[in-house]
Amino acid sequence: MQMRALGRSGMSVPVVVFGGNVFGWTADQAMSFRLLDACVERGLVAIDTADVYSAWVSGHKGGESEAVIGAWLKARPGVRDKVLILTKCGMEMPGQGKGLAPGWIATAAEASLKRLGIERIDLYQAHKDDEATPLADTLGAFQRLIEAGKVRAIGSSNYTAARLKAALDLSAAQGLPRFESHQPVYNLMDRGIEADLLPLCKAEEVGVITYSALASGFLSGKYRTSADLGKSVRGERSVAKHMTDNGMAVLAAVDAVAARHGVSPAAIALAWQIARPGITAPIASATSPEQLAELAVAGDVVLGNEDMAALDHASA
Repeated sequence: MQMRALGRSGMSVPVVVFGGNVFGWTADQAMSFRLLDACVERGLVAIDTADVYSAWVSGHKGGESEAVIGAWLKARPGVRDKVLILTKCGMEMPGQGKGLAPGWIATAAEASLKRLGIERIDLYQAHKDDEATPLADTLGAFQRLIEAGKVRAIGSSNYTAARLKAALDLSAAQGLPRFESHQPVYNLMDRGIEADLLPLCKAEEVGVITYSALASGFLSGKYRTSADLGKSVRGERSVAKHMTDNGMAVLAAVDAVAARHGVSPAAIALAWQIARPGITAPIASATSPEQLAELAVAGDVVLGNEDMAALDHASA
């Protein structure tokens, strides 16, 4: 699997990052272990999760994904050195806390480390901006975690370009750790970051690892009519908005390129991102080893100028 530098962190990640939101939710522990084993086998050695996964499920309280990863690491002696663990804090943990105030960051980090069963998080990300907390306070809290050896590098997610720029400027001015990566929504159906966030990250050498890379599964080709929306828990909630003439045109372009390369539509949607300047890696999830194998192929697909032009035009 091709690897790319993650900002200036000194770490490299594969060009496809595996999304751990499924662990303990749409993939039970046994299937999650199979998926994680397959990730290592196929070189998808960066696993992205968050403390809040999967608090939205009835009966869950958050931390389920991290706990599954922690159980897997414990059951696989020696594998910790082969993988990068990316997690996040800041979203509301029901009944526990939220935001990026120093006290909560310290508490959340300790809880994540305990659930994961590790001594250090490779990339600790601010899951969303907290404008009520001064950036200096947030970055100072992350600095203490780095100095304590509990975090290697930090990243941001869901920040506006203006707030990310303010954070980067503050880090440079005050000698604070800087966000080495940013995690925004980006896919063929949502290219909004190209206006300001992506140019900023390119200029500042900030890695970009994108989420919702398959538009909640729409770009996999799984959903082609309204009748298909019931195929998964995400259908009605997240995919219905893409069932438009524009969405069908994008899917048709993806299908055509996929047919030329003999791979799945999902692999093409990811390969398009991998080929876009400034993108480090898209995040993608799977609920079976077979699905994961389709996603992993994206790292080997080389899209030509004609392919990129067709996809760019359909999704413009």
